[in-house]
Order: sequence, then structure tokens, then C-alpha cells
Amino acid sequence: MAVRASPGIWLALPAAIWMTIGFVVPVVFLIVSGLFGTGLFGGEAASIATFVDVLGDPYYLGVIGNTLLYSTSVTLICLAIAYPFALALIRLPGWAQAVGMIVTLLPLTASAIVKTFGITILFRTTGVVNMTLQMLGIIDAPIRMLFTVPGLYLGTANMMLPFMILPIYAALRRIDPALGDAAATLRSGPFDRFLRVTLPLSLPGVFAGFAMVFALVASAYVMPTLLIGERHKVLSKAIAHAFLVTNDLAKGTVLALVLLAMCSGMVLFAARVSRTGSTR
Repeated sequence: MAVRASPGIWLALPAAIWMTIGFVVPVVFLIVSGLFGTGLFGGEAASIATFVDVLGDPYYLGVIGNTLLYSTSVTLICLAIAYPFALALIRLPGWAQAVGMIVTLLPLTASAIVKTFGITILFRTTGVVNMTLQMLGIIDAPIRMLFTVPGLYLGTANMMLPFMILPIYAALRRIDPALGDAAATLRSGPFDRFLRVTLPLSLPGVFAGFAMVFALVASAYVMPTLLIGERHKVLSKAIAHAFLVTNDLAKGTVLALVLLAMCSGMVLFAARVSRTGSTR
């Protein structure tokens, strides 16, 4: 008896082909070049010695550490803001939820360069943030926010916030309100209901948002370049410098593989933890 393919397979086929051509094939070329020494596009091949040189160099270890700290800090800032916002959003009436979703999605219609330049206008010494803080009497003189690490973290979090809100909002929407009502009938308080019902059931959305924002921040190039410049090195800028400035294809390949492993590891870890939590 012949097995008929599910219609969903055919619907997913164009996207699968596109992802294979645009993502899988380039990544395979990159891995083959880095691990098997065939050379990337005819350039100098990476070798085990290149991996040892890069991973044993204090400068590049510092770059990797900066990237991990940058990605983790921005992701945690987004989580701290996005979860309360999503929790409040699902409790609003339908029209108010629609307005909230429009406000959340509208920034995604602008390019990263436009949004980053907008952040530079807000953070400059004569910008809105400094003027508001001075009007409120919080500061006496403008503080430097551009080209600083805190400014980089806050500016990037501002642009990455929708990617954290959406999966958390989707997870919270799937929670049956009757579960909270049942807990209330058992004399469970609001905070206890949140810890025992809402938070565990929303963890898949939290981990999905964490992995998405972490990977986007770790691979971001425009935001760290415009918000802090060359004073703060991260992997994306080191990779661009190796490929485009020094033409060191071997070192660029190794750094790209390190970034790929970092992002893939976070995504796989989040997926594993989310799956483990959902089966309990």
C-alpha cells in the first residue's frame, strides 16, 4: 500500500529549498573549509593550527567573551521588559491587544540601520534621553551614552525587544485561563498562581525568545558598529575585518565557525530545555 505524503510537506517544500540554498549550502562550504582545509572560494584554508592560534590568542578570547557578555546581557534586559509587557498584553481587551501588537510589530518594518541611527539621536548629549533626565532633575549635566557599553546594551535591547515579546505572548495566549481559576479555588494567591501555573507553562516561549534574541545579538554587525564603533570588539566585527580588511580567509573562517557554534549551541540548548519542561 502506497504511503501518501502529507500536504504540509509540499507546502513547506519551497521554504526548505530556499533555506537549503541560502543557508545550508553556505554553512556546509564554511565548515568544509574550516575543518577539512579545502580553502574557502580558493583562498587560504584554515587548519588545526589556525584554530589553535585563534582560540589560544588572548585578544580573540576577549572578543568571544565580549560577544557572550553582550548577547547574554541584552537578552536578559529584553526578557526583563518583555515578560511583564506580554503578561499585561494578554489581559487587555481585544482592541487594546491589537493596538499593543501594532506597537510591537511596527518597529520591525524599519531597517536596522534606520533604527540604529534613531537610537543615536536619542542617546546623544543633546538627545531626548538626556534632556528628559535633566528636566526631571535626575542629572545636572548631560551624560555620555553613545559609544559606551551601557549605551550599546540598551540600544540593542530596544531594537531586539519585539523578538522577545512575540514568543512569550504566544506562549501565554495558549495557557487555559481555567487553570488559574482552578488554582484560585484552591486558595492559591496571585503570586503563587504565577509561579506554579503561568511561569512554567510560558517557559517554552521564554526559551524560544531567549534563543532568538541571543543569536540575533551575537551575529549583529550594524548595531555595535554604529553605537560603539571600533572600541568594543565582538565576533561579527572581527569576522568582517578578517574577510574584508586583512583578507585573512582562514582566520575569518575559524571566527565564523566559533560564532556559528555559539548561536547553534544556544538554540539547541533552549530547544532541549523547553522540550524537557513541556513534557513534565
